[in-house]
This record gives sequence, structure tokens and C-alpha cells, in this order.
Amino acid sequence: MIRVVVSGYGQMGRTVVAAVEAQDDMEVVGVLEPLQGSGAPATGGTVYGIHADPTTLFATVHPDVVVDFTNAAWTPRLVEAALAAGVRPVIGTSGVPGATIDALRAGCAERKLGGVVAANFALGAVVLMHLAQIAARYFDAAEVIELHHDRKVDSPSGTALATARLMRAARGSDFAYRSSDLEHVPGARGAVEGGVGLHSVRLPGFVASQEVIFGGLGQTLTLRHDSTGRESFMPGVLLAVREVMEREALVEGLDALIGLR
Repeated sequence: MIRVVVSGYGQMGRTVVAAVEAQDDMEVVGVLEPLQGSGAPATGGTVYGIHADPTTLFATVHPDVVVDFTNAAWTPRLVEAALAAGVRPVIGTSGVPGATIDALRAGCAERKLGGVVAANFALGAVVLMHLAQIAARYFDAAEVIELHHDRKVDSPSGTALATARLMRAARGSDFAYRSSDLEHVPGARGAVEGGVGLHSVRLPGFVASQEVIFGGLGQTLTLRHDSTGRESFMPGVLLAVREVMEREALVEGLDALIGLR
């Protein structure tokens, strides 16, 4: 059995708990929640001791893997504790600082620990990012619209930012970005990364959607993916949990696990 700690007990964390507990080869052995430190009911009526201190929890339950969907302020502390305890990290938190990724990469290599950090765990979103890199070589202009629920704290999304950077790298130069000569409201054209326009929508009713639009002479190409439920992320999460048990380094991006890189 793969012993799993789930970091974050919001809607995403509860979905991860349910998915892990439904597997024959995994079990949840603890839950981390930085804002809470008491027991709370989880899926199926199970009661886990919910902890705010990863070091203490890891020393008590000895997990193999920790799955993290929290926030960028909490994840660096979690990564430090996981590496020190030899726990394999699966990180889906958005906006994790580059210094934390560098530390994670070096720590996994030094300790020969498998790890995964990914901008998106929905397989369809990963395929979209792959297709966007292919299309990037054939168009001079592109924009990304990402649409998320109104409780998402960061913008643009990590997926949108990663997509823009991968597109720019595939192209080998910045896209041609057309700014407005006159903005009636500052910021109306959104943000820019590598010449790719980025636009963030935050509304109740969405889970996670992304649209990549390429423009050329007399034509446009639109790629879109929609996650209509958090269950869409679970196949990727479960794949990562199993894969880190077999690896001895950090894998960056789910595409490497599904044969797209």
C-alpha cells in the first residue's frame, strides 16, 4: 500500500482523499491543513487527525507520498519538511516560487526521491498544452483566456502561464503582440508573457477552463479544454502518486508521464 498524506482540505483536497481511498493500492494516512489543527470527518465518515505541522505528521505516520493542493505561501514549508523526511512530493499548487522548485529539484536528486510538480493534472489540459506548442510554430500571434472559479487566489493561472512559456519556447521568439493605442480602462488588454496575451476570468460556476487562440492572415485556430468537475484532475494525480514510487528525481509537468515528452 502507498501511504499518502493529503495537504490541503478544501474542495480539491477532499476530492483527492476520496480518490486515494477508492484505490486498492493506496491509503490516506493523514491530512495537512495550515489553517486547522483538529480532527474532521473525511470521505465515507472516516476521521483523520488534521494537522498544521508537516514535520510532526510525517514523523508520526511515515507516509510515502504527500499530495499538495494548497497555496504558494504554504508549499515551500511543506517541500522542506517532505525532503527532510524522505516523503515523495506531488505538487499541484499554483504559483509556487521558482526558488522552491529549484530546491525541490535539487533535494529529490540528492535523496533519489521521485517527485512531480505540474501546472495541471487534468489529462485533457496537458494534451492542450502539447498541441499549443505544436501550433505555436505556425502562427505569429496568440492569446490565452483562462476561466476559473471565483475563489481562485492567483492570476493568471499556473496553467496559462506555463502554456504561454511553452508556446514561446516552441516558437523560439516572442509572439507579435498588438497593444491598444487607447485604453479607456487601464489593463483592458490583460497581461503579456512572451508576446502572448493573458486574460483571467473569475466567476462562480467555473472549475477550470482554458482557451488558446492563434491568429494569422485570414484565419484563427482555437484550442479549448474544460474541467467541469474536480474529478477531472484525479487520474493525473493518481498516476503521479504511483509514478513517484518508481522514480529517483523530480518530474516537471505531467506530459512526461503520459508520453508527450
